[in-house]
Amino acid sequence: MVEIRLHGRGGQGAVTSAELTALAAISKGLYAQAFPSFGPERRGAPVMAFVRVSEEPILTREKVYEPDIVVVLDPSLMEIVDVQAGLKDGGWLIVNTKSSPREVKEKYGVKAHVATVDAMKIAMEVLRVPITNTTMLGALVKASGVVPLESFEEPIKERFGPLGEKNFAACKKAFEETELEE
Repeated sequence: MVEIRLHGRGGQGAVTSAELTALAAISKGLYAQAFPSFGPERRGAPVMAFVRVSEEPILTREKVYEPDIVVVLDPSLMEIVDVQAGLKDGGWLIVNTKSSPREVKEKYGVKAHVATVDAMKIAMEVLRVPITNTTMLGALVKASGVVPLESFEEPIKERFGPLGEKNFAACKKAFEETELEE
């Protein structure tokens, strides 16, 4: 089983990213679950979302405390939230940032593998809005291979309707531009 924790701010789409990842996995015949963790937070407040993907039925329903993968949609959260908490040895930290993986590792003392992508730049170029959720899905796939990139196409198009094509294009562009730790 692969366990993923996403960190974002209310309104950035972390919960949607989790749901789309689960739908992409299910479309490939895998078992998956996705759920958020937030209380009365308002737009802009830190939120988490969780995803589990498995070849076997998933029996647990609790938060992901020891993720294999952590995705950070808003890099400012790294200053106020311990996004690395519980990250398994050999896991991946995937960050929306202009910085290189090496710079992120050095600045935050990351022991895990690091992947970075300037998802904000891609979102502004392709979508014309500063929302990075579908963009970061491309980075997730590039770093982890948890599901094939094309498995996101249908769920994204269904979720975003007329904007689905552009959202999937942002996802593909992020896949191409994600920098993996060497």
